[in-house]
Amino acid sequence: MQEQIYAKVRAFAEKNRMFDQCGAVAAGVSGGGDSVTMLDILNRLKEEYGFQITAVHVNHGIRGAEAQRDQEAAEKLCRKMGIPCRVYCFDVPKLAAQWKTGLEEAGRTVRRQAFEEALAGVPVSGEKKKVIALAHNRNDLAETMLHHLARGTGIRGLSGIQAVNGEIIRPVLCLERKEIVNYLKERGISYITDSSNLSDDYTRNRIRNHILPAMEQKINAKAVEHMAETARVLAEADSYLQKKGRELLVGCRKENGYLLDEKFFAQDPILQEYAVMEAFEILSGKRKDFTSLHVDQVLSLQKKENGRYINLPESLRVIRQYGGVCLKKNSASDRENDASTEKKVSAGVGEMKFE
Repeated sequence: MQEQIYAKVRAFAEKNRMFDQCGAVAAGVSGGGDSVTMLDILNRLKEEYGFQITAVHVNHGIRGAEAQRDQEAAEKLCRKMGIPCRVYCFDVPKLAAQWKTGLEEAGRTVRRQAFEEALAGVPVSGEKKKVIALAHNRNDLAETMLHHLARGTGIRGLSGIQAVNGEIIRPVLCLERKEIVNYLKERGISYITDSSNLSDDYTRNRIRNHILPAMEQKINAKAVEHMAETARVLAEADSYLQKKGRELLVGCRKENGYLLDEKFFAQDPILQEYAVMEAFEILSGKRKDFTSLHVDQVLSLQKKENGRYINLPESLRVIRQYGGVCLKKNSASDRENDASTEKKVSAGVGEMKFE
């Protein structure tokens, strides 16, 4: 069984070209079963693909003695495997308060910092690339799909977690949690369990501990497998629509932004939506602050009178003008005009005004 699982991960990595021209891998190792399995398989693959491994363990300063236990377990495992282990300790609650963010967001920030620092210290030759390996599995993907579905999402949210996303790879995303448990048992490798995963205090844990097991027991034993396949199809659809959205934007490009004209609004609505979201990302450099509500507001301006405009996150401004809807970066003069504008119309997420 363990060799079948190893072959499955190797084929998955090959299909997604995870280790093409790869010189260094920073592997996130918590000490839990998922990351321990990933580290063991990476250690078996490194000679074939010619990459170095550095294990990265992040102590978030949240779970006291248990976090210290996890850190020591990760260090012990790496010593046994002969893999360098970099440990980073952060006071995440304190940082979250300083940065005025949630614990989860602060945790993501410090983990990213740790990975970048660990990789910076690993020399690679020529054009070899450096990647970050995370140990998400199929169950994590299914949980993410259900979580996003319940909170409201689009195709991208339902496509779940990607096998490769830029420099981030997820080698064991093809495995279900039960396969990981079997692999470790057969290999005789010990791992630790994070007690917070057993608590129902978090929404994701309620999905993990109750909803998914019920789906597998009462509806279909292969529910997780089928959801993973659906996520793969949706990811391909999302990638295609993203590409078509970018192509649609090309004809709308202006010196200071985009003019969504009559030809633009003659296209299928879903292509319009993807194009607008692509414009948000190109103009602002990020996507996460924008939602479907912002997209709807931009598209709704087509039917408004000239002079209406909306201010959006990241200093973006959308104006209904002669010839269409102009989407651009807010200028200093625009902001000054806003300060003296008295006539406003409430529009929900963005602020809509008369010019």
